[in-house]
Amino acid sequence: MKKDLFGLDPEELERLFLTLGLKKFRARQVFEWLHEKYVASFGEMRNISSADREILEENFTLLPCDVKVEREEYSHDTLTTKLLIKFPDGNAVETVLMKHDYGYSACVSSQAGCAMDCAFCASTLDGCARSLTAAEILVQVHLFGMALKEKWQAVSRIVVMGSGEPMMNYANVMAAPTFLHREDVANISYRSMTISTCGIIPGIEDLTEEGKPINLAVSLHAARSDLRNEIMPVNRIYPFIDVIAAAKRYAELSGLQVTYEYIIIRDVNDGILDAELVSHVLKFKHASV
Repeated sequence: MKKDLFGLDPEELERLFLTLGLKKFRARQVFEWLHEKYVASFGEMRNISSADREILEENFTLLPCDVKVEREEYSHDTLTTKLLIKFPDGNAVETVLMKHDYGYSACVSSQAGCAMDCAFCASTLDGCARSLTAAEILVQVHLFGMALKEKWQAVSRIVVMGSGEPMMNYANVMAAPTFLHREDVANISYRSMTISTCGIIPGIEDLTEEGKPINLAVSLHAARSDLRNEIMPVNRIYPFIDVIAAAKRYAELSGLQVTYEYIIIRDVNDGILDAELVSHVLKFKHASV
């Protein structure tokens, strides 16, 4: 089987190429064509000899697992683009590009489906099929980058808020922004990246220890234990009070404001008491709702 090159750094490419008798400098060339010029085939790499391109074609693929765009949708104002991308194993995820006055933001998925079983979320209806690899997370941004290069534009912000619970796929989720942060890839600031969680405390603690200034968003949606247990079963394992405490520590050590997400559901969590409870539990926290 051909090996995917996507998501490998130049040093990893060098080791692979040397085993095939290719020169070390070919690694940097391929890396630049893929991540700076967004080419989709080895044939477009004009400064590589035809003989070497043939070797590359025989042994490697550029995009991970030959990902395919199954469907592309646009909002009426054309500011939002949504892609349904499918992997060879049959699993599919959606990813979204949003145009703002400050640039383009990509919302990526971290898992195919989700196991968190939140009552208001469609991503969890069929459970979690599997976690995505770092390359499969990265390719969601790359596909938008390929389209934007024609406009001399680029993705400038990343939010991991698509399907899946990012903290349940922590290693791959963190590998993606680390790669996108590279100056020779997308050069996106960590402060322009956000990871959202429904409240997986070990993941929040790992992010705290990571030391990278990535924004944290917490899906709260209720400030009463009985109600949050009902609409977000994860609350039975990680009570929201403990989640807020972990997020508070992250804010204190990182200096970053934590975002709390609250979907207002009619006649469920939209009462005056609910608002007062949210205000109470987040009082004096470095946070926004």
